[in-house]
Amino acid sequence: MSAFATLASLSLVTPDGRTLFSDLTLTLGRERTGLVGRNGSGKSSLLRLIAQGGTPATGSLSVTGSVGMLRQSWDDPDLTAEAALGVAEGLARLRRLAAGTGSVEDAAEADWTLEERLIDALARSGFAQGELSRPIGSFSGGERTRLGIARLLIEQPDLLLLDEPTNNLDAEGRATIMHLIADWPGGVLVASHDRELLETMDRIVELTPVGCTVHGGGWSEFVAARDAAREAAIDALDHAERAARATARAVQQQAERKARRDKMGRAKRARGDEPKILLDARKDRSERTSGRDAGLAERMREGAAAARAEAQAKVEIVTPIRIELPPCHLPANRTVLSFESVGLAWGTMPVFGPLSLTITGPERVALIGRNGSGKTSLLRIAAGDLAPSTGVAHVCEVPVAMLDQHVALLDPEATIFANLTRLHPDLSEQDARAALARFAFRNRAGERLVGSLSGGERLRAGLAIAFSGLQVPQLLILDEPTNHLDIETIELLETALAGYDGALLVVSHDRAFLEAIGVQRSIDLEHMRD
Repeated sequence: MSAFATLASLSLVTPDGRTLFSDLTLTLGRERTGLVGRNGSGKSSLLRLIAQGGTPATGSLSVTGSVGMLRQSWDDPDLTAEAALGVAEGLARLRRLAAGTGSVEDAAEADWTLEERLIDALARSGFAQGELSRPIGSFSGGERTRLGIARLLIEQPDLLLLDEPTNNLDAEGRATIMHLIADWPGGVLVASHDRELLETMDRIVELTPVGCTVHGGGWSEFVAARDAAREAAIDALDHAERAARATARAVQQQAERKARRDKMGRAKRARGDEPKILLDARKDRSERTSGRDAGLAERMREGAAAARAEAQAKVEIVTPIRIELPPCHLPANRTVLSFESVGLAWGTMPVFGPLSLTITGPERVALIGRNGSGKTSLLRIAAGDLAPSTGVAHVCEVPVAMLDQHVALLDPEATIFANLTRLHPDLSEQDARAALARFAFRNRAGERLVGSLSGGERLRAGLAIAFSGLQVPQLLILDEPTNHLDIETIELLETALAGYDGALLVVSHDRAFLEAIGVQRSIDLEHMRD
């Protein structure tokens, strides 16, 4: 199998010298490779390095095939879709030739297959030719991703690079990405936290600061190997702790035997019934033995401590943190939300409705539908932040918390602790510190600026603040909570929500996430329009 790119003992570091990952050896040919790792592990940096043909910190990179990276944003909002696709000049040349005004150079450089390839690419990515003159600024995020897909279909590079391609996409957009990858004739390298997408991979590469691993198969095979590594690390730590305790007992027993011998020697010297020269020789030998034993005991203790520290570090690397949401004690028969023929319109343009909805007890309800169908607006109505255009929205007298994908309730210029005390001024400093510690923000971690946090840390801070007041939320509203999170954090969130005893109203396109948190019913807003 021919290789489009070869990575040999490759390492990447940040501008300030921090190692992202090291010693990655990988050949990229005609297979689908998933790239996973915690946020900040270097996934995007690796994709950019391959796309730009850059120089790694150590090791080597050789690119022998054409490379195309999915583009999802453009700086110039006035750029037309035609220009964004990279076909404006080629189409203009063909138009001049068709109008009889083309030059000899136009005829020589014309790509007579361009229009056919363009029509095919637009159809496969969900665009119409009439949209080519639209400016980029008029496209939604999902539409821009589709435009990026169309460009790749036109260019047909050997190696396709995708960086979180399903972020912010609805079900139809996700399906387009899945088809793109499945049908791609060359190689694909995709960095993603989308487990449904990762399940389709031929292999998965995990990047960590302590090493890179390659697992054959898709997401399920990777999880099995990862969980086995976690169990092995925990077993190794248990063994190291037992060995440390055994070493401590052995050193103590040796010290006690030495103390008994010394006591007997002092008793004999006190009786004076043996020659002094013999007693002095015994004393000298005892002192030398004492020094040797002390050195040996210290080396044994240091060895056991080092083995335990190494095992503990391994556990901390492979085992994620855990958080548990406090109970809210929501009664099973208590209604937390009630909509009666609720509808929303922007001016004369209907968004959704009429919708009647009741959530009773700890139900888990998901809102689904295409981008722009009004899901976020409905959540705002449920939270009491937006009035419906028609109908009645009754948010019952229960504590409610809402977190969007950006956790907008937090002030990015303030610390986590300052945000907590601002939103819960009734908490004492000790209670506020304890509340943050329950969400793994201990000691100085609570003094970090929110703006410096990763997506996962920001969500964890939002949960900490939402669940640290005197009243625990009985209705939790989440808007695309898994966007911008790495898989470790998504799994952490899933575990926390699975154990939550309140009601959930969630917008998410991540079917694996919805299944993991036990969603009981879904409401498709696409079918709720007049």
